[in-house]
Amino acid sequence: MNSDVVTKEDDNPNTKKVVMVTAASRGIGAGCARELAARGYRVSLLARSATVFDLAQELEGIAVQGSMSNIQDLQQFVQTTLDSYGRIDALVNSFGDPPRLDLLDISDQMWLENFELLFLSVVRLARLVTEPMQQQGSGAIVNISACDVLEPDLGTPFSGTLRAAMAGFTKLYAKRYRGDHIRMNSVAPFFVADQLEELEGWNVPTDLMWGRPATYTELAKTVAFLISDEAKFITGTTLMVDEARSAAI
Repeated sequence: MNSDVVTKEDDNPNTKKVVMVTAASRGIGAGCARELAARGYRVSLLARSATVFDLAQELEGIAVQGSMSNIQDLQQFVQTTLDSYGRIDALVNSFGDPPRLDLLDISDQMWLENFELLFLSVVRLARLVTEPMQQQGSGAIVNISACDVLEPDLGTPFSGTLRAAMAGFTKLYAKRYRGDHIRMNSVAPFFVADQLEELEGWNVPTDLMWGRPATYTELAKTVAFLISDEAKFITGTTLMVDEARSAAI
């Protein structure tokens, strides 16, 4: 773990809402960070890549380099946010793409590693941010899921199993902390990319609704809505952003 932290000084650290975003060096995480910063949030970013510091500087935020699978990194991420800004209003749990392997070729160790990444990290961060959110009277968490959460696909075995567990935890957390005005939802997109070249190796359909994937900014707008007060009655749900690809009701 690289414990270096990029910070920005401010004389009034409590004047703006604060959002934490994971896997924020690129892709969906970076898209959410940019959109939320543009909407006035102070951003605190976590990623394994050192490029997260560049994005933090661009957005006048803070960053910690670390892994979603490492409890010490998550603890440092939360503590750094509280030390720098004094509050946590929202958390966006984004993730890198898990490997795509044939079902029974997946070893026990790989199942455990991806369980820690895609599920246990959500539980751990919820433990860490709930008390600060309770103290300030509200909060919102959004987990980035995937459209196969309701209909597992053999091409993405980790996503179709472990994100189903994430959906269950999302519902349970929402039930438990609704009285504290802390909400948790998940967003389940289909393909998301700014350029089709980013999806090389994926089986991308030729009949996409708008002739292209959703961009990172477009998905980020959905995330921004879910953490906003405009969605204050929405909690415990997994919102499908999948062009009606899922057959489930």
